[in-house]
Amino acid sequence: MTNENTLAGKDTGELSGFAALGITGALLKATHGAGFTDPKPIQAQAIPPQLEGRDIFGIAQTGSGKTAAFALPILSKIIALGTKRRPKTARALILAPTRELAVQIEDTIKILAKGAHVSTALVLGGVSRFSQVKKVAPGVDILIATPGRLTDLVREGDLVLADTKWLVLDEGDRMLDMGFINDVKRIARATAPDRQTVLFSATMPNEIAELAKGLLKNPIRVEVAPQSTAAAEILQGVVFARTKQKRQVLSTMLADEAMKSVIIFSRTKHGADRVTKDLERDGFKAAVIHGNKSQNARQKALNDFREGSVRILVATDIAARGIDVPGISHVVNFDLPDEAESYVHRIGRTGRNGMDGIAITLCDPSENSKLRQVERIIRTKLPVVADHLGSPDPQRNPAEKNERSFEPANDRNSRRDGRRPGGQNNGFGKKRFGDKPAFVGERKPEGAKPFKGNNKRRFGGKRPAARAA
Repeated sequence: MTNENTLAGKDTGELSGFAALGITGALLKATHGAGFTDPKPIQAQAIPPQLEGRDIFGIAQTGSGKTAAFALPILSKIIALGTKRRPKTARALILAPTRELAVQIEDTIKILAKGAHVSTALVLGGVSRFSQVKKVAPGVDILIATPGRLTDLVREGDLVLADTKWLVLDEGDRMLDMGFINDVKRIARATAPDRQTVLFSATMPNEIAELAKGLLKNPIRVEVAPQSTAAAEILQGVVFARTKQKRQVLSTMLADEAMKSVIIFSRTKHGADRVTKDLERDGFKAAVIHGNKSQNARQKALNDFREGSVRILVATDIAARGIDVPGISHVVNFDLPDEAESYVHRIGRTGRNGMDGIAITLCDPSENSKLRQVERIIRTKLPVVADHLGSPDPQRNPAEKNERSFEPANDRNSRRDGRRPGGQNNGFGKKRFGDKPAFVGERKPEGAKPFKGNNKRRFGGKRPAARAA
């Protein structure tokens, strides 16, 4: 949906591509050099009104080209201003929910601004604060940051946002999920009152609509895909398997050579580590990223995955939107996400730029309600690829089961009521006070008295009298 009054009636003459949108000069040349020739729908709708100074409320999925949609107008205006900057200030501020996404945004901006004297800086958690303060000290043109670390720098006076004229909030719904909205509001209040603001979100819950109402001034709304839907290029399916079966099912799937580049999503950080270790035990080389990993470790894992030295990357939802790696063939949901909207962001790692992709979800019966929520969000029922619920538990060793059947009857019963084999009990599976344990080894001689010792000190008594010398 676009504002027809803004976009209608523009006479582009013989211009085409990004030139028809208003991108000119060295920036247009750099854009073409980076391989950006034909604007994507979100770019065609969002760039012209931004060049006119309008606020934008964009609903767009990951991989839709929205980074260039907000970066090109900002670059166009900053290049026209020249290189004179005030210390500790940023002309433009781009907020991202995750470190990976922030790094990806800066990489794209550097490509688009090639040849122009535009400075950028990253302000992220998990890396040296001192180096970031040093980078912003002379002032920067475009600052890309995560809300937490940026708030720290502003609070300590290392960064002043009063001169910030352009504010971009990317992945607004993810910042909402991560609890950053109050930080975002404080940051927005610290910027210039006459700033231009752009808000992009993959979904539009009520909280995001309220945020847009408070931050944007008479915005133009652009939307390139129905809300909460997955890209058409992604083939989706569900595999029913119990939690204990998922490891074997996953390993069997990964043995298929067609799974050339795979991201596996786990709901928790501990779960991501466990999946990675299980894969390594099964002979697969995998990397893992989640919030407990340092920035260097996360970046190394992404680089190894991007370069192909590992073909399997295990990640949590926090990292989902920061992964922009071309050619990902498969996404596997080892667990269903707590938030149904996260499913769309997860599978959006594949099927990008018009390429085909496959997304497979492993579903335990306890996750059926979450599966139904996902199907409501994407407005379609996932086809069942396989059903392993009737299969035996792959982690139970049949030999162990046979051995147990030869245990003495009293030992089998003791296992059933919670007692250890050979232990004494009161008939209800619990040891009573005073029950004597079974003796192991040599018995004490008859008439032996137990050592009582002096326990008065333990209960606050007086120190025992000193022995005579």
